[in-house]
Amino acid sequence: MSDCLTAFHVALDHHHAGRLADAEAGYRGIVGENPDHVEALHHLGVLLHQRRQHANAAAFLDRALVLSPHYAACWSNRGLVAAALGDAEFAVACHRRALIVDPWFANARNNLGVALHALGRFGEAIDELRLLIAQQPDFIDAYTNLGASLAKLKRHEEALGACREALARDPANAGAHFGEGNALRELGRLEDALRSLQQAVELAPGHFESHVNLGTTLGLGRFAQAEARYRHALTLRDDPQIHTCVGAAIGAQGRFHEEEAHYRRALTLDLNHADAQHNLALLHLRRGEFREGWALYETRWRASKYAPLVIPGVPEWGGEPLAGRTLLLVGEQGHGDQLQFVRYASMLERMGATVDAWVQANIAELVGSVRGVRRAIADGTTLEYDFWTPMMSVPYRLADIVQGVPAEIPYLSVSAARVGAWPARVRGLAGARRKVGVVWAGSPTFANDRFRSMPLAALDALVEVSDIAWFSLQKGPARTQLTHAALKPHDLTDHIQDFADTAALIEQLDLVIAVDTSVAHLAGALGKPVWLLLPANYDWRWMLDRDDSPWYPTMRLFKQTTLGDWEPVVRRVKEALARTV
Repeated sequence: MSDCLTAFHVALDHHHAGRLADAEAGYRGIVGENPDHVEALHHLGVLLHQRRQHANAAAFLDRALVLSPHYAACWSNRGLVAAALGDAEFAVACHRRALIVDPWFANARNNLGVALHALGRFGEAIDELRLLIAQQPDFIDAYTNLGASLAKLKRHEEALGACREALARDPANAGAHFGEGNALRELGRLEDALRSLQQAVELAPGHFESHVNLGTTLGLGRFAQAEARYRHALTLRDDPQIHTCVGAAIGAQGRFHEEEAHYRRALTLDLNHADAQHNLALLHLRRGEFREGWALYETRWRASKYAPLVIPGVPEWGGEPLAGRTLLLVGEQGHGDQLQFVRYASMLERMGATVDAWVQANIAELVGSVRGVRRAIADGTTLEYDFWTPMMSVPYRLADIVQGVPAEIPYLSVSAARVGAWPARVRGLAGARRKVGVVWAGSPTFANDRFRSMPLAALDALVEVSDIAWFSLQKGPARTQLTHAALKPHDLTDHIQDFADTAALIEQLDLVIAVDTSVAHLAGALGKPVWLLLPANYDWRWMLDRDDSPWYPTMRLFKQTTLGDWEPVVRRVKEALARTV
């Protein structure tokens, strides 16, 4: 027995020193001579778990537990192996068994919190971790794990507090800096988040997720830095999501010709990677490769950016014959997307369908004017329909029927009642001058708004073009800029209640100059001349290497060549205005 004990301690010393091969040989030698040696079975299981041989580890730990069913540490380690094997439910059971044996076993309670978190039982995880902290206030991992579970419940202030409790006890704790940075990002404190995540990276340069989340935070506007961080993460793990992030960061800088290889690599690693498929779809559409693009675009409902649409009780249209059938055309994404894609209603009508469109209330009147739309609805029952379809899935379903882009404009119209007093209002202010509407900003909640919008002052040079009466089409917070810029368009937007009013004003104008907002789509659908001012990372629908748009024949595109630099764009617009006097 003493020889066996000595051999065990020798193997244990090897294990603690990191000499795993020697330790494994020692443990196996003991188990070979004494198959019931619980400690050797237990530690051999732990060692195999460390070597990621989890199934083998489970077998040795199970043997130890049969011999010693009240061995708390062995139960806890069996829980870790169960988690590694993807059996979170059994992991929870194992850790609970450990705590029955020893209610003050801190590692077991911490591991229980982690296992409950993995099952999405965040409230229970929080309860266990708070109990652990009450029992042992200096158990650092309990605070970082508590922060992670609080974050899942969007309790970001509490998560931040938990991570800062950890940092108060251990200022060099990389995991706590990581959790702090994530919480700060969710709270909109981006500069503080970047500092915390950078600290996490410096303290644990091999921590993949820290590099990724730092890249994601930088990706809210600092695209080149985000790209560099994602590329570094790929040196740690060849991950399909991060290849997709590299491609997206490249595209966000306007380097569209360099994206594809990264999405292809992601799809080599994961054939069905939804974000890579979605981004590749947009790249095909940007190039005008519509058949490939629309087919891949159907993966958008699995991509992280979108929540699936569901119309309960009505089957989704999958291309079945439509003659004599009723179809609900469901708007998706933003106002501009819906104004752009409602054009397909006329084709569906020609196929024999009776088409209703389900859209937001503030565009319903205009959508109701589209040929092929029987009525536009904003709410109410949908059970009366034979089929429904997302608006932006129609091009895919019609790929064999419609070649390219249908662009019969105008396809929207404004009722006489809406036109009302608008001609008199505009004529009284403009006289015989050219009438030009302007929109310089979109919704600040849009992901790329920092780059697609501009300050009104960026258009100051246009004041120098004579014989123009300017009219503001701007709504929202950017309207306050009217008092500070040299260009002072007439502001009649107090009379605008919805898009139909905006359309009535646009109908009185000779030209609309806009950044990439729904107003540009509206003007294009009305058949008005519209000049679209685009950032270098412009949206897919404005296509590569074009200054016109197949979607809107009356549209002209003015694209940045350097992201964030509007001066050359405005100069070209000024020259074009001067030439068309």
